[in-house]
This record gives sequence, structure tokens and C-alpha cells, in this order.
Amino acid sequence: MNQPLKTSLVAGLFVSFAFLSCSKSSNSTSNPASPKNDIRLTTSATFGQVLTDSAGKTLYFFSVDASGNSGCTGGCLAAWPVFYKASPKLDSGLTATDFGVITRTDGSQQTTYKGWPLYYFAQDAVAGDIKGDGVGSVWFVAKPDYTIMLAEGPLKGKDGNFYDSTHTVSPTPVNYEYVTDAYGRTLYSFSADKNGVNNYTTSNATTNAYWPIYQVSAVQRVPSIIDPSSLAIITVFGQTQLTFKGWPLYYFGADNQIRGNTLGVSVPTPGVWPVVNEFSATAPN
Repeated sequence: MNQPLKTSLVAGLFVSFAFLSCSKSSNSTSNPASPKNDIRLTTSATFGQVLTDSAGKTLYFFSVDASGNSGCTGGCLAAWPVFYKASPKLDSGLTATDFGVITRTDGSQQTTYKGWPLYYFAQDAVAGDIKGDGVGSVWFVAKPDYTIMLAEGPLKGKDGNFYDSTHTVSPTPVNYEYVTDAYGRTLYSFSADKNGVNNYTTSNATTNAYWPIYQVSAVQRVPSIIDPSSLAIITVFGQTQLTFKGWPLYYFGADNQIRGNTLGVSVPTPGVWPVVNEFSATAPN
């Protein structure tokens, strides 16, 4: 269930404008009826509902921001300018409590949605452009209905060690892609599970205190580099659980629902509860 590590996160941050200018805008959009709202829901033929500013300019998430802090600094901001609006007026369908504000390392402020800092893409010339989605496999259009999201960052276990793509202790942090829920909270698989079969959860639900299942009622949107057919729903003792590539997905109780925490990768030993990503092997039958 390993992936080739990305050779350089910096490449995802500082994509050359020469390359980016070759991107095509192939998304027709229809604008909502409330143009004065600061954050709007606009419908894209390709992406469904997406978040935009009051002028219809598309907003984006950065996978490196799973902790809730911005990893886009310096020259990165030329390509991915920050979006900030104090106390924004929202379109119907958006919930005020999903929005927040962080103070960046340079002292400026940035609006967040479900904990993800929001950005523009400099190459989106006009309202309706969505040229930044999928850039570097770390930038994704901001959506209200992601079933899963992708994070990119170091795996730090409960034992305090950092782990690499083989779940081996690494002397230094290594960036790694892993699946989270829509709020950036890490999701895990259980190595003893089978394809579409949860072998961990018990009927009395006492196991949920340690490894709660990730419950969803339906599969909605996924990041564009993920195959939607990789996701399915199973029923476990009357509860619905999301699977990814056949692996039932769980939270780790000791992560305390804190976005960006990956403590479970070392419990009880590395490899028993690994994270998953687009390169993970399909669960065995």
C-alpha cells in the first residue's frame, strides 16, 4: 500500500507560469442569484458546486494545509494568492460555522473553509475559470461536498517517530499523501480487513472508542485525481462505513479529531493501521 514519494513538494508549489499558461479552461459555469455575497456557490459542468468569491473567481484548497495552517509562502503566493474576507456574506447552502480565519506567518489573515485555507489561482483570468485543479497533484478546487480529501505531509506516529512510505521510521519528516475526511482528519485502514469487509468493529461498538468507523450516507465528490469508483459504502452492524479501494476507513480515537494528526500509524506497531492514498493496493478478497 505504498506510493512513490513525490520527488519535490516545491514543484507543486512553484509550478512555472510557462507551464500553467498552457492549461485550458474547459468548465462552463452558471452563476447563483446572489452576486453580492462574498462567498458563492457556482455550478461547474465538470466539478459540480464550487466555491467562488463575489465576482465568481474560483477558490482552491492546498493538500499541504491539512493541519489548518498555510504551507504556501514566499514565491508560492504569486501563483496562489490568498483569499480573505472578514465576516463574509454567504450563499444559501453554505454554513457560517464552516468558515474561519487564520493568521499567517507573515501576520496577514486568510479565510478557511472546513479548516482549509482558501486561495485563488493566478492563471484563472475570468469568472468560471478552473485551471488550478489538480496542479502538482496538491491543489484542488474548493467544494462543499467532498467525501474525502487528500493531505500531503509528514506521518508522525503516537510514539513520536516520523514514518516514510513503507511505514518505516524516518530520521527526518518526509511528505506523504494520505486520505482525510472533508475536514482534514486522517483516515486509516486496518491491515486485517478484507475487500469490503470490516474485521475490527464489534457488535457492541466498544471498538469505536479506539478506531471509530468513518460513516457516510452517500459518496459525493472526490479530488479530481482520485477515481470515484475507488469508493463504496458497506454496512457494519447497522452503520454505514466508507471504503477506499476496498479498505474500510476508520478514524483513530487518539487523534482527537484534530486535523493533520497521524498518530495511528505507529499503533500498536507500524503497518497495522496504515493510511491510504491513490497508490494503495486494492484490499484483498
